[in-house]
Amino acid sequence: MKKLFLKLLQWKLKILARATIARYSPGVVGVTGSVGKTSTKEAIRTVLEKERRVRAPSKNFNNELGLPLVILGDWKSTDGFFFWPRVILAALWQLMVKNKNYPEILVLEYAVDRPGDMKYLLDIVRPHIGIFTAMGEIPVHVEYFTGPDAVMREKARLISQLPATGFAILNADDPLVMEAKAQTRAQVITFGFEDRADVRVSNFTNRFDGTSGGVGCKLGYSGSMVPVRIENALGKSQAYAAAAAAATGLIFGMNLVKIAEALASYEAPAGRLKLIQGIKDTFIIDDTYNAAPASMSVALDTLKSLNAKRKVAVLGDMLELGKYTLEAHEGLGKSLKKRGVDLLITVGIRGKLIAEAAIRGGLSEKAVATFMNVGEAGKFLQSKIQKGDLILVKGSQGVRLEKVVEEVMAEPSRARTFLARQNDEWLKRPGLYTEE
Repeated sequence: MKKLFLKLLQWKLKILARATIARYSPGVVGVTGSVGKTSTKEAIRTVLEKERRVRAPSKNFNNELGLPLVILGDWKSTDGFFFWPRVILAALWQLMVKNKNYPEILVLEYAVDRPGDMKYLLDIVRPHIGIFTAMGEIPVHVEYFTGPDAVMREKARLISQLPATGFAILNADDPLVMEAKAQTRAQVITFGFEDRADVRVSNFTNRFDGTSGGVGCKLGYSGSMVPVRIENALGKSQAYAAAAAAATGLIFGMNLVKIAEALASYEAPAGRLKLIQGIKDTFIIDDTYNAAPASMSVALDTLKSLNAKRKVAVLGDMLELGKYTLEAHEGLGKSLKKRGVDLLITVGIRGKLIAEAAIRGGLSEKAVATFMNVGEAGKFLQSKIQKGDLILVKGSQGVRLEKVVEEVMAEPSRARTFLARQNDEWLKRPGLYTEE
């Protein structure tokens, strides 16, 4: 019965979303990739809303229900028994009586979990501008595909379906992403750290002085260059998001100076390499929203690049990797000593693979602890951390490692403000390794 209801709801939302697009004709910016979609979407929103009416999902609304939901209205959550009837009624009213405040530009995330997902989302709306953020060697959700190439082909549909008058914004540093260039009729703009990138990132720094931190870089385009600073978030992923947003702003006629001014107010989404003050004069790098091999590598490289008395990594399972699960977790574990990790705490069955490989890679057994319960891992971390520690916390969303962050953050009363997945619906759901 539930499956039938969801199918019917999905069908209704698709029809209403397509009718809404036809009625209002907004510009559509679509973002896809295995990592960095949400940060890129937020950076684009921050840049464009300085000059246009823009709507982007406030939550992770990027699938067959979430994407049309963003088209239909600025909904913040899906809580409540009467939520979907309200959505449908509001959408019908909006079709009958023109909404003068409907956005000029929609910034949408196109997520892919299984074969056919992208085709379904593109049947709802095809963007005019498509951004392909990154793939990585072992992308998330590969479990449901024959291999990484199949995932890439599915995501690349977004780029291949762009109109000839559109724009494809591609990550110049990712060879798999750049393969999509040959598949599009649209004009291509690239971004990244490579010299060949049209929008180029240079002079990148992770800044952490023991009391605050952020990233700094310069963005260059067509001979012009501007400095960009992002506070309270770390990692090259923030620079990539800023560069993709800059490319989008340029398409809409903004200059680099205006774009840099807009990016000064960009805030990284919760759980994406966010810097949070911890107890005992420590700091936490909260990257708990999700995990894939590529994003895990970025997070650990970020930790390695910073100065701290001691570096602690709390790592959980990377899910939906299928036959690549063992390879990905063991490869990660073997690299931890070289990446300067002093204390490793893992959560979950796959997390234990990381721990075992870390010991084989030279990390002392005394510096490694494994848990099958998030609460126990949080309490252990609380007992072990010391003044001056820098703590990276990262795992797939099913592991729910934000609970570990809440255990050791300096202001747990502000968890709903700072952490990922803090709406009522998510808080009621048990994770893989919680006590509920």
